[in-house]
Amino acid sequence: MQKDNTKSYWLVSGLYAFFERGASYLFGFGTLFMLIRALDPDNWGVWILFLAVCALLEVTRMGLIQNALVKSLSAEEESEHGKINTASLFLNVALTILFAFLLYLLAPFFGNLWDQRIIPLLHIYALTTLVLTPMYQSNFISQANLSFKGIFLSNMLRQGPFFFFVLYLWLLDKPIILAELAQFQVFAAFLGSGIAVYHAWPFFNFSKKIDWGWIKKLIDFGKYAVSTNLSVILYKNMDKMMLGGMISTASAGIYDLAIRITNLMEIPTFSAASVVFPQSAREMATKGKEGVKKMYEQSVGGILALLIPIILFIEIFPEFIILIIAGEQYLPAVPLLRITILFGLFLPFGSQMGTVLESIGKPNINFYCTLLGFTLNIIFNYLFISWLGITGAAYGTLTTYIVTFVVTQIILYKILKVNTLNVFKYMWEFYQKGFDMMKEKMVAFTQKSSATPSV
Repeated sequence: MQKDNTKSYWLVSGLYAFFERGASYLFGFGTLFMLIRALDPDNWGVWILFLAVCALLEVTRMGLIQNALVKSLSAEEESEHGKINTASLFLNVALTILFAFLLYLLAPFFGNLWDQRIIPLLHIYALTTLVLTPMYQSNFISQANLSFKGIFLSNMLRQGPFFFFVLYLWLLDKPIILAELAQFQVFAAFLGSGIAVYHAWPFFNFSKKIDWGWIKKLIDFGKYAVSTNLSVILYKNMDKMMLGGMISTASAGIYDLAIRITNLMEIPTFSAASVVFPQSAREMATKGKEGVKKMYEQSVGGILALLIPIILFIEIFPEFIILIIAGEQYLPAVPLLRITILFGLFLPFGSQMGTVLESIGKPNINFYCTLLGFTLNIIFNYLFISWLGITGAAYGTLTTYIVTFVVTQIILYKILKVNTLNVFKYMWEFYQKGFDMMKEKMVAFTQKSSATPSV
């Protein structure tokens, strides 16, 4: 009798995916910890603006290629896989060449907008994005075939050596030159692409001719993901981009530190979203909109219950947080952190709204709300930065969160009859259940201790 390895297969795949995310976070935070101490705020600002431009490109490529390829390979007959893979590869290569050309062409524009030091960084990344093409294509194919080992190893070989390169420079107190960091990214991209291709090789199945029908299908599917992803990434980066252009790269660097600390609020928020999505879809199927409404109110209340103590701690001890993460030279970020940490009060409402709207088949409304937030963020940031300087970016984005919160709650009331006040009722119930659980544990521990005979 053949042994059923299904459970162990999913366990191993899940562990690879989990460790890939965890290691990426640790490498990213470790690199941040060292670079933010080794670079002055001006150079740090140039680096984070460079990374923001790179993120825009990669999010666009992944949005157009990844979801369309994975869904198509998973849903179509194996006889179509060769055509799908070839069409996807053609799109990936064409898009990457276009991006590399645009990077090289637009680098002087970004140099004039922000700082001339960003020009050589963007020229180098034009090569990096070309080298990353095999890695992305291979990892997307591996994902479609539920094979995560190559994805894990390729990302580790891309991020790990870069982390240890920065660690080497930092420990030996060597000067950190931005262009050298960008050049090392090319080397790390080669390593990642090599291991990704190796592990995806068994799944490679390409047709010799390009099927233009499949190219159209992939574009039609991917364009919606691109639109949403771009709106989200621009929403998150527009404030520091505008600071870099309207004030200085140093102000963008200082502001970015406050934002990175605030972004820790996303960990419980988006972790909950991944759990709520399938449950919300199930509630819609079994209990209708009333079930989804309650799911939304309970999930937001539970997330807020977790976030509020963290927000209060950071509001009371912002200097302590800044000193641990970045050092004394970034203490000007303290008043910014006190404002940006308030973003965490609104994140669960927006995140869970997107989750429930997608689960009930209304992703277009989520896209329009994201687009509204992006537009308002540009307007409010321009007005507040012109008025208040660097602090204006924090107030501008906070105002955007408040306005979009009001709009989205009105929309949710019209669609699902969501009562925002119920969120706080469930939040209080979460605290009560936690307190009761702790009290039961304490009583049980006390009784166990009193029942133990003394020797």
